[in-house]
Amino acid sequence: MTKYVSFQQIIKNQIHIPVQLLTSYVKLGLTETDMVVILQIHRFAIENNNFPTPYELSSDLSIDEKECANILRKLIQKDLLLIEQLKNNRNQLTEAYSLNPLWEKLFKVEEVGEKHEDGTIFILFEQEFGRPLSPFEIETINTWLDHDKISASLIKAGLRESVLMGKLNFKYIDRILREWKKKGINTVEQAREASKSFHSSTRNSSQQEQTKKRDTSFYYNWLEGED
Repeated sequence: MTKYVSFQQIIKNQIHIPVQLLTSYVKLGLTETDMVVILQIHRFAIENNNFPTPYELSSDLSIDEKECANILRKLIQKDLLLIEQLKNNRNQLTEAYSLNPLWEKLFKVEEVGEKHEDGTIFILFEQEFGRPLSPFEIETINTWLDHDKISASLIKAGLRESVLMGKLNFKYIDRILREWKKKGINTVEQAREASKSFHSSTRNSSQQEQTKKRDTSFYYNWLEGED
């Protein structure tokens, strides 16, 4: 008679990992093999083995002990894995792997990226306008970011759209952003699609002839992705 594993047993026999790890490990310079080693370290920690050997880690993997040791060294060099010294119940020093540097870096990636983009957006505006921004213009950008909750990447898309239309001024950019918000456009990808649809519907035959003579990659570069 065939025995089936109960759902309760299946649920208990699981480990929990952050979704952020699965979606952002490439940004941290990690490969899929690196990921599996990290998951094995995490599994052993749950099983109260805080310092598994390369042999133990590789025993359930397709890589050998030497390659596993190289990955551990790589993770330490990248400041994603730490070897800590802990005291056991008998006050003896023991070593343990800690993934805290990975978790800290993982959840700071998006925050730091957004802050960096918020800072560079003022530089981008000054480059496009060819002059320093006035206090009023700086306040306008801050209002878009803080009050209207428009992402820096979408504001950059609005700036590039105004450049494309030959109407480089804050009132026009504000109109673009408010129109996008009204239509529920919240991402650069949605803005690209809306811009493509708008330009294809309004471009007349004479403009098409002129466009053929121009370097369209210059005018539509932002539609292909962020620089």
